Amino acid sequence: MSLYPVYAQYPITIVAAQGMELTDEKGETYLDYYGGHAVISVGHGHPHYKAALHEQLDKIGFYSNVIQSPLQEALSNRINAHLEAPYQLFMCSTGAEANENALKVASFKTRRKKVLAFTHSFHGRTSAAVAATDNPKIWAPINTGHEVDFVDFEDFEESERLLATSTYAAVIIETVQGVGGLDQPTVAFAAHLQTLCKKYGTMLIADEVQSGFGRTGAFFSYQRFGLEPDIITMAKGMGNGFPVAGIMVKSDIEAVMGELGTTFGGNFLACRAALAVIDILEDEKLMDNALHLEQVFRTAVEEAQLKATIKGAGLMIGLDYGVPTAELRKKLLFEEHIFVGSSSNPNVVRILPALNIDEQAIKHLVACLKKHSI
Repeated sequence: MSLYPVYAQYPITIVAAQGMELTDEKGETYLDYYGGHAVISVGHGHPHYKAALHEQLDKIGFYSNVIQSPLQEALSNRINAHLEAPYQLFMCSTGAEANENALKVASFKTRRKKVLAFTHSFHGRTSAAVAATDNPKIWAPINTGHEVDFVDFEDFEESERLLATSTYAAVIIETVQGVGGLDQPTVAFAAHLQTLCKKYGTMLIADEVQSGFGRTGAFFSYQRFGLEPDIITMAKGMGNGFPVAGIMVKSDIEAVMGELGTTFGGNFLACRAALAVIDILEDEKLMDNALHLEQVFRTAVEEAQLKATIKGAGLMIGLDYGVPTAELRKKLLFEEHIFVGSSSNPNVVRILPALNIDEQAIKHLVACLKKHSI
């Protein structure tokens, strides 16, 4: 066996894709309502996206960060145009790497080690990121030396008790939990965390790896809660399949030469991929579309009388059936040729399609869910 077998995989080999349609080696087609873990934000093979990458590749694909990068500057400006305050961009290649760097900056600046995270959180599979992930099954002994505490959303008392010790470098939060099953805090609890962080000198990190770049109907999900994070992390939909990630660090946080570094982060192709995604988000008004299709989904689910609770926001959405959904997901895949997602909550079906799908696609999905209703 030539591969290190760590993935549970379906016996399907995808060889081509266009829009939300996937084609396997046998010529069978599937509909992609999952986007490879919320990665495909503007659809497979979008013409503007492809043209931008082809154009850049004809010039230069890669050089390291020992040279200046006007493309990184352009990307920072385009992201900042969607923010309420100025931030500084540092680029890397994956969501886990983004969260590692965010936690590192918070520790550098506060001179503290402890992190506060939340029940059912997922922040990556490396070092500090996995230590801040609420899943001991994926902690190796080398990961357990990090000092991380977990609290529930809405636990006002315990979060204040911990942060009042003034020993925490960071609070890291997904305002819509991805792998954890689409849970969200209340606006009141989010405001409580913001107040505590400011009061006790703790940095607030918004993990937007899955929820960022328009997926919830806002450019970043934290904006729906009125938060002012010190650091924002981003990846996945940022590149529509190209490996690109980064952190946005508030402008009043001073960088120190050499404190962060990366070989591939912010390369020419990565920047062009992210810039093309922003072009499409803006030109096609895809954040508005995500909000509109959320309402279409809610209405369709209600009319279909599905016995499930809707969770999430925008097109980072799903259904909690209260019972395991593994068989439902298999029927959708093998009988209806529909890809949807699972979560660490076995009762949840996650729906994370490209942001440019249409009403018909949502209604077709709900009809198939009704056909195989639990």
